[in-house]
This record gives sequence, structure tokens and C-alpha cells, in this order.
Amino acid sequence: MDIILKASIPKLREKLLEALQAVLPIVAIVLVLCFSIAPVSPSILLCFLLGAAMIIVGIMFFTLGAEMSMSPMGERVGAMLTKSRSVPLIIGVGFLLGFLITISEPDLQVLANQVPSIPNMTLILSVAAGVGLFLVVAFLRMLLGIALPKLLVVFYGLIFVLAAFVPKEFLSVAFDSGGVTTGPITVPFIMALGVGVAAIRSDRHAADDSFGLVALCSIGPILAVLILGIAFQASDSTYVPPILPNVSDSVELWQLFHEGLPTYIKEIATSLLPIIAMFGVFQLAALKLDRRTLGRIGVGLAYTYIGLVLFLAGANIGFMPAGNYLGQVLAGQSFRWLLVPIGMLIGYFIVKAEPAVYVLNKQVEEVTDGAISASTMGAALSAGVSLSVGLAMVRVLTGISILWFLIPGYAFAIGISFVVPKLYTAIAFDAGGVASGPMTAAFLLPLAQGACVAVGGNIVTDAFGVVAMVAMTPLITVQLMGLMAQLKQRRARQAQPVSAAALAFADLPDDAIIEL
Repeated sequence: MDIILKASIPKLREKLLEALQAVLPIVAIVLVLCFSIAPVSPSILLCFLLGAAMIIVGIMFFTLGAEMSMSPMGERVGAMLTKSRSVPLIIGVGFLLGFLITISEPDLQVLANQVPSIPNMTLILSVAAGVGLFLVVAFLRMLLGIALPKLLVVFYGLIFVLAAFVPKEFLSVAFDSGGVTTGPITVPFIMALGVGVAAIRSDRHAADDSFGLVALCSIGPILAVLILGIAFQASDSTYVPPILPNVSDSVELWQLFHEGLPTYIKEIATSLLPIIAMFGVFQLAALKLDRRTLGRIGVGLAYTYIGLVLFLAGANIGFMPAGNYLGQVLAGQSFRWLLVPIGMLIGYFIVKAEPAVYVLNKQVEEVTDGAISASTMGAALSAGVSLSVGLAMVRVLTGISILWFLIPGYAFAIGISFVVPKLYTAIAFDAGGVASGPMTAAFLLPLAQGACVAVGGNIVTDAFGVVAMVAMTPLITVQLMGLMAQLKQRRARQAQPVSAAALAFADLPDDAIIEL
């Protein structure tokens, strides 16, 4: 154990630098706003700065912990399920995995508290069942080799048909649920499951199909919450603004965080326990990993736990009030349209601080052997989230229905999926779920809510939907990146002299059988 801890110290330093690069730009933007056009009280500013420090340390521990524990656990469980070749086992265990992991997701509590007309546990269990069901669909898709775009057309078509029957006050919350439930606990484990399942397959499309699990698991919660909205007629949600801190000295500032930390210590322990127990059962029944591997996973779980506690405490106690107050100040001035470019700038950088985004970018780089680098993925995600936050702020200021953005956005994203390489489509739809994590819920959503209060809009219909917008635009930007890469590859191929024999096979489909 000591050897593992000592070996992880250099990696922690590396992760600290990455966390600083992710969070410091957001801190700099907020400080510039606070000292210029959007003055805030010293209490809010100090809470924001302490929250930022906790987020930096939290990201450092979480990213290394997910690498050491969540990814190996998911890969081994996925590989074991596929080796069994038992469809009933895959369906049963797949549903149970999705159900338990979703209940473990801290972000789901945030969603449940925003929908007072439905009991929290009813909502949580329904969403968890939706994720479990669609994780089974994702497993079967990988094993049977079903094309992802066809499934997306069917399920998103069903979503928009149901959306026509849901009260408008409930619509944005339903679409937000798809992004919220794929958070920092769910994503690393589910993505690693995909890699484990694909590793057993020997065909050349296995790597492409290792992505797409998060994409399908994001659909389940949307359908579940839409059905609940119809069944419960949940049209009267009440908005409870975050309490703005008011501290007179540093001791009171620390006391504020000290009182909030036990909540997250208990919450994350409760969240991780089902995953640890489930992995323990697999270890005893089939995996039989050696002590060194188990020790590394144990240290990784400890790092993950510490990281998530610090991250969520910093985000919810420090960032949420600052985001809400900044939104009120910016939208309450005569130049309120400045909120749109400021929101886009914050959105560009804030996605880099999402814990699960790091996991996705690194896994994409590994699975593609560097063909799609982590920096390229990061740039595509930042561009997408920047655009989505800008559009979300336009919605806040104008009150335009979210369907005017979601229907054409998803129609375009699914349309180009039929011409973009399969790998890019799967990665893009995974990226949509990954980008909309706790930083979006803890800063961007309060920013929109504060702005909505200032302009006198409807919080439930106008401010909610930020998460849904953030989940949508990466589908477009990542696939456009794939389209450009495909065109570039074709041009390079045309520029090189090719033999007549090679040209004969160039236009054949990927799955064509060639007789020699």
C-alpha cells in the first residue's frame, strides 16, 4: 500500500497542474467581472475563491482516483459479462448496474429537489430505472452490432412525440435530467464498461462501439421524466434561490464550509457504497484479482471519494451563490445583452473543469491511439458548450421555448450521424452527456436563474434547460470535427498516386466481403 501511495505522488502533481489550468481561467473571468461591471459583496467573493481552491484540489484527487479505480473496475466487469456470453446475465446485471449507479449519482438529488410536485424517491427510482433499461439497450447494441444512428432516430423521435403532451413548465427539467444523471460517478464506470465489453470482440468495429453507452443512458432519464410529467401533471414547480453567504471574518467563512462538508461526506459515501459492494460481489464470484491490483483500486477509490467531497462542497457552497448573484447583477443592468457573450466565455472554460470530461478525453485518446487527441476533443467540447450557454442566455432574456433550439439541434445532429464516421458519432453523443455535469448545475444554472429573476422571467420555463442545451451542442461540434477529419483524409488520399487495384476497393462499404 505504501508503494502505491508513493508512486501516486508524482501523478498527483501532474493532476494538480491540469486542475489549475482548468479552473483558473474561470476564476480570472469572475474576478474581472467582480472588479468591473458586476460588483459583488466580499462574502460572496471570498466564498467563491475558497470554493475554487476546493474544486482544484478535488479535481486533482478525482481524476487520478477515477484512473486508478473506476476505469479498471468497469473494464473488468464489462469484459467478464461479455465472456459469459449469457444474454439473460447481461440483461439482468446491466439493468442492476445502471439502476444502482444512477441512484449513486449526487447530481440526481439536485434534479429531484427542483420538482416538488413529484416525490423525490419516485423521481429518483424512475430515472434510475430509465438508465438501467437503456444500459441494457447499449450492451445489446454492442453485442449485436446495431448502428447507433438508427437507435438515436427512434428514441429521440419518441422523446419529441412525448414532449408534445408534457406541460411546458416541466419540459426543460425533463431534458435537463438527461445531462444531470450522467455525472462524475456514472460516466467513468459506464465508459469503462464499454471498453471492457468491446475488448472481447475481435472485429475492427469494436473500438467504435466501445463509445455510445453514455449516449443511450442519457436518453433513459429524459423518457422517464417525460412520462412522469404526463402521469403526475407536474406543472407547478417552485424556485428556491440559493442562500447568499454573509460572513464577517475568515472564521465565519470556514464555518460555512465546515457545516456543509458533513453533508457531502455522507452523500458521496452513500453514492460509492453500491458500486464498491457490487464490485466486491464480482471479485468474489468471477474476477479473482490479485492483492496488488485490489490495493491500487482501493487507493483509487479513496482518492475518488476525497476528490468528489471537496469538488461538490466547493461547487455548491462557493460557486452556486456567486453564479446566481452574478446573473442577477449582469441582467439587472441596462446592457443586459452583455450576458450572452459573457456566458459564452464562461461556458468555453467551465467545461474544462468538469471531472468526467477529463475521463472522456483521455479514453478517446487511448482508444484511438492518439488519432483524436485529448486537446482536440477539449477544443470541440469548449466550442460546443460556449455556443450552448450563449443560446441559453438568449432564452433567459427572451423567453423563447426550448423546443425551438432542441428540435432543429437534434435533427441536425442525428442527420449528419449517417455520413460521419461511426466512431465520431458515438463519441459526440457520449460527450453531450459528459459535458453537462456538476459545474454546469452549480454555476451555469444558477447564473441563468439569477438572470431570469432580474428580467422577471419564468424560472421553470426560461432558466431551466441550460443543462439540456449544454448536452446538445457537443453532438454537433464533435461530429463536425469528424466530418472535417474525413474530408481531410479523402483529400490526402486523392493527392497520392494509388494503384488501380486499390481504387477498386476504395468505395466498398466497411462490412463488404471481398473474395480473393
